[in-house]
Amino acid sequence: MKHLILGTAGHIDHGKTSLVKALTGVDTDRLKEEKARGITIELGFAHLEFPGEVRFGIVDVPGHERFVRAMVAGVGGMDLVLLVIAADEGIMPQTREHLEICGLLGVKRGIVVLTKCDLVDPEWLDLVTEEVRDHLKGSFLDGAPLVPVSSRSGAGLDRLKAELSRAAGQVEQKREDAPFRLPVDRVFTVTGFGTVVTGTLLSGSLGVGDEVELLPRGIACRVRGVQSFGTKVEQGGSGERLAVNLQGVEHTEVVPGDVVAPRGLYRATSAVDVRLNYLPSAPRELRHRATLRLHSATYEVAAQVVLFDRGSLEPGESCYAQLRLARPVLLLPGDPFVLRTYSPQATLGGGSVLDPAPPRRRRRSDDALMLLDAVESGGDQDRIRLMVESSLLSGMSLQELMNRSGMSARRIEAAFPPLLSAGALVQPVKEPRIFLGRDSFAALKRKLSEEMLAYLRDNPMQEGIGKEELKSRIPKRSDPRFFGPLLASLEKEGGALSDREIVRLPGRSATVTLDQAGFQAGIVEALERGWLEPPSLKELCSSFDCSEKKILEHLYLLGKQGRLAKVNGEMFYATGALDEVREKLVAYLRQNGEITPPAFRELTGLSRKFMIPLLECFDQERLTIRQGEKRVLRKG
Repeated sequence: MKHLILGTAGHIDHGKTSLVKALTGVDTDRLKEEKARGITIELGFAHLEFPGEVRFGIVDVPGHERFVRAMVAGVGGMDLVLLVIAADEGIMPQTREHLEICGLLGVKRGIVVLTKCDLVDPEWLDLVTEEVRDHLKGSFLDGAPLVPVSSRSGAGLDRLKAELSRAAGQVEQKREDAPFRLPVDRVFTVTGFGTVVTGTLLSGSLGVGDEVELLPRGIACRVRGVQSFGTKVEQGGSGERLAVNLQGVEHTEVVPGDVVAPRGLYRATSAVDVRLNYLPSAPRELRHRATLRLHSATYEVAAQVVLFDRGSLEPGESCYAQLRLARPVLLLPGDPFVLRTYSPQATLGGGSVLDPAPPRRRRRSDDALMLLDAVESGGDQDRIRLMVESSLLSGMSLQELMNRSGMSARRIEAAFPPLLSAGALVQPVKEPRIFLGRDSFAALKRKLSEEMLAYLRDNPMQEGIGKEELKSRIPKRSDPRFFGPLLASLEKEGGALSDREIVRLPGRSATVTLDQAGFQAGIVEALERGWLEPPSLKELCSSFDCSEKKILEHLYLLGKQGRLAKVNGEMFYATGALDEVREKLVAYLRQNGEITPPAFRELTGLSRKFMIPLLECFDQERLTIRQGEKRVLRKG
């Protein structure tokens, strides 16, 4: 069975609530104030089922201009709308505004209902019918069925139901394959159960046991129970009105406007790129950086309108814009929105979200406009390529592409092979999958090469730069995981050569000046003079009155030349001295099979300060192997 949301729209006191009651038997005015004043203040809900065909969740919206916010919240999930017009009054201000709001929020189909037809004569009814049809020309309800009814007598209700059944067959149900998203329009607590939220499930399915979070604040909780149209179910589907019992959150922590979403999947945003349609009925131009109220789903937030390619937008015009929000909310690609003024309150325009997580773009940028044009109407490959390229050196993951483009993983995957094979995009990280534009990958590679050359220029005695040092020089906005693929590509082009933990420039060797050569000779002489008890690193620094960094640079180069041997980070030996100790140790072990520290001290005459580092050095050389307190020669 298909599940659809049917909403009402129209001026106050035109009989929306009475019509819903006549169709379903449910009075959607539940508040005492609503019953006392005879007007709808908050959203009301009912359901209407055509067995075997469709079940409508009905959302009855307020008609008073003061409650347009609630009206917009109700329209957000509508599949069909009943535009209700009282036959005795005809088109009124909220008739016009509600019609505009429905169009801005992407409602595509509906039925026009002329209520209170029992209060007018046939000639008047014909005049109102003609007036309504003229007013609807050019709107999404142009040519829609127009049904006169009387909620009091029941006249016309059978025809209205027939039209509803026919219209339902022409409407596609919301996406089941997308992740679930439930904008909250009511929150309350039930004794023994705790927090309950209600809303229209915009996509996917939501079931008992699901791990969820409430956005934008990211409150983690769990689904304890689900009701659909007042009936307990294990799982609710897209297009259904649901009541969801949440475990792990107090009802005071939840407000209308929050969204129930899969845990960890989405992020709230403070800026969105949009297609903005400014209504022809707007009273004046919309200036760049004007602040309006944005309504979408069940929330309202102040938004500064940044016009990309102009200083103002005239009534009836459309353009790309960025909306900078006063607080984070959850918006996804394709989400519709409405923009209204603060005072006097009026609807000015609206549109749909193109990019829910954009960078701050330069105004009048051809690249930004080209990207937004591709996102709105371009092919999948162009959209993906331009979005990845717009991420510059940061790259973009598959999940980010899904969130920002609104495309499914399957659809994105299908577009990747030609982009990768042509080299337009590069995938430097396999898991999670992260992509870079060709120019960004090349720019990062140039940066690594420049950093390596700068290091070698500043350190002429070094044969290369340490891999970790070079990796640390990747721009902070990039991912460190790009280093391996970048270095591999640089090596393939002959621009670098990996040598264990060092990256060298092919064909380059370390160079020293005459003064540096003399300095190195002095270090070797000091080590040879100490022979089996050479000076430590600190003692060398003191003797030559220089920094540890400078001494280490020279010691490293001397080691590469074979003029000294490193025992550990603090101890270095003249090559001949270490060879002498090694030969004595090997001869002893071949004769005796094993050696203990005391025996090694007796063999060499060295104190513990020298003999322990030496024994550990020979272990690291894989000459010996430690067995308890003894050492033996390593076989092979």
